[in-house]
Amino acid sequence: MATLFVTHRACIDHDPGPGHPEQPDRLRVIQRVLEAEEFMFLHREEAAQGDIELIKRVHDPAYVDAVFARIPQSGAVSLDGDTYISAASGEAALRAVGGACVGVDAVMEGHERNAFIGVRPPGHHAEYDRAMGFCLFNNAAIAARYAREKYGIKRVAVMDFDVHHGNGTQDLFYHDPDLFYCSTHQWPLYPGTGDPADRGCANNILNVALPAGAQTAELHAAFNDYVVPGLTGFKPELLIVSAGFDAHRNDPLAGLCLVESDFSWITEQLLAVAEQCCDNRLVSILEGGYDLPSLASSVVAHVRTLMMG
Repeated sequence: MATLFVTHRACIDHDPGPGHPEQPDRLRVIQRVLEAEEFMFLHREEAAQGDIELIKRVHDPAYVDAVFARIPQSGAVSLDGDTYISAASGEAALRAVGGACVGVDAVMEGHERNAFIGVRPPGHHAEYDRAMGFCLFNNAAIAARYAREKYGIKRVAVMDFDVHHGNGTQDLFYHDPDLFYCSTHQWPLYPGTGDPADRGCANNILNVALPAGAQTAELHAAFNDYVVPGLTGFKPELLIVSAGFDAHRNDPLAGLCLVESDFSWITEQLLAVAEQCCDNRLVSILEGGYDLPSLASSVVAHVRTLMMG
């Protein structure tokens, strides 16, 4: 078993328009750096096209239909103040969902130890019936639903280390005691959610707020005191990671001060949780990260550590 990298050309073609932070070059630089010689043993697979009916079992079916109905023939259309769709966005969104499911299949069937899903648009801000924060459909939540339906597992955890709180994943998990959402994020910050007082229906939500300027010491304390005990206490059968790299000190959209070695350390901690709780089954799905050089080097650190896990 090894590490699987899943991506698709269609995910580059999703174009929110000139100057938008969630730009196609995000995925281009990731694909480029993962072609380096050190990743020659990284297994690779194209993202399948996701099942619209599966998406509708997680999101409001009317909302899903409305998104596809609004896809333009050219240019970009706004779904909210930050979230745009273009002619290629429908296939990109389906490939993002499908890529997450390919990763679930690989680890659940024992073909791979873990997987990194390099797709866009991202997903963790997408709520039940609302697109926001560059996100159309919640790739991590859909992957969790898929794993439970296809493989009969009960307990799935999502660990989100994006600098922004994943309000959408929290929204979709809040009332299900067998789904666990844990997030480290700068707070307060967009989207304004992520209060540590939000605990879910059965203490199945764990928000760990970090102040602007937080660095390695604060990160280690958050994981050692809250994240790792929370995840291991939940005992997931599958660990899904919302892997956002915008907590890097060079990222323009937030104010945390992490560096590449911090993302390696985070990955080590999550691999240890997966080994302890769920037979090493870990699927990591790309979320944010908007400074291209920092995104590229942070993904290298993350994937390198996954391969060593």
